[in-house]
Amino acid sequence: MPHRTIRARRLILASAGVTSLALLATACGGSGGGTSAAPKDFKYLSVTENTTTRTALTTLSTTACKAENKTLPLKVETIPQAQLDQKLQLLAGQSALPSMFAAGNAPALTKQLAKGGKVADVQMELERLGVLDQLEPAAVSTIKALYGGKLMALPYEYNIEGFFYNKKLFQENGIAVPGTWDELLVAADKLNAKGIQPFSASGAQGWPLTRLISGYLYRSLGPDALDKVDAGTAKLTDPNYVKAAEEVADLGKKGYFGKGVGSIDYDTAMNQFLTGKSGMFYMGSWALANIADPKQNKVGAENVGFMPFPAVKGGAGSIDQYPSNIGLAVTLGSQNFNTETAAWVSCIAKNFGSTALKDHGTITGFKVNTPVKDTNEVAGTVRKTISGSKQNVLWFEALFSTKATTISNTNAPGLVNGSVSPKQFMETVQSALASQ
Repeated sequence: MPHRTIRARRLILASAGVTSLALLATACGGSGGGTSAAPKDFKYLSVTENTTTRTALTTLSTTACKAENKTLPLKVETIPQAQLDQKLQLLAGQSALPSMFAAGNAPALTKQLAKGGKVADVQMELERLGVLDQLEPAAVSTIKALYGGKLMALPYEYNIEGFFYNKKLFQENGIAVPGTWDELLVAADKLNAKGIQPFSASGAQGWPLTRLISGYLYRSLGPDALDKVDAGTAKLTDPNYVKAAEEVADLGKKGYFGKGVGSIDYDTAMNQFLTGKSGMFYMGSWALANIADPKQNKVGAENVGFMPFPAVKGGAGSIDQYPSNIGLAVTLGSQNFNTETAAWVSCIAKNFGSTALKDHGTITGFKVNTPVKDTNEVAGTVRKTISGSKQNVLWFEALFSTKATTISNTNAPGLVNGSVSPKQFMETVQSALASQ
């Protein structure tokens, strides 16, 4: 809902809350509408690309949540992420959303579903079950920042973002860990001069490139840089915002992303880094699962380091302000939330954090109630970084509409291959924001 006034946005959210509460009032033992038939299974609609969450849930169904699964069997269905938004809108129109589902690709869709009473009041339900304290406060804060102050999702992932780097390549080429943007450029230039691709990135997805724009904006303009755009007090076309796009475009102009970045998908970009073909990879901490997998990671987990997005000289931001997210958010359908569903959610809240960390090396927003040893040094570094992070920020498209998010991701490859100028890129995205 960018570019509506803050007051208007609050009225919309308030309206959404009233609608949700009206539906909740009809619930029988939970948030579900009283006219819905009791679910026969605990259905989870996931995206094909995310294997960790559904695997961990499957593990719980045979271990800690075995009793809950016997009463209401876990049933996982998947769909490609690119088709998720359309699928959710179709199911919502049919009043057929499952008990739990991957939320839309942008928070705007989940807000829309909540406004229509399709999403359970997650905070109320967790409080009622006595398990709200099983969520890490930082994760709750991040979710509320995404969803207008409301807890609309569960933190099956809790990620901070930064640069993973190849320690061996850095050492062999005399590169110290960059603390500033200028030092990052020097490091990239040294790698490039030795025939090593400085950065891996997926242009096919787009967002791995736009994350660099927001990273620069947060360091140069401060943690409220994109809040101001959302509130309408700043525009992406302002010179100091275009500057961020110029810096990222320059990385592409210098060839730092290698050839054909626009057609490189996520898995290929990951593979480039984990096979030593690139020196740095800006990504979220969900990549720890890939790093911990020796079948994927040919450089060795011991040779992977993690550093924050560097400081910009004279900038208003700080390197301890980490972009954070909960991965592809997962929320609860209101119509199927009954006693049996609630039992599943309670069990998940108490056990998912430990299971995901132990089995997959994945950091979540749930508390780890069973001590788990870090899978490797970089995982320990990320966990310590999360616990010591003083302030979190969001990402480039976090507050964008679905339309603006799609336009941003679609045009990002052109920014780094030179077919779209930085000014054109920001104008195109700003225009999409203004049209909402």
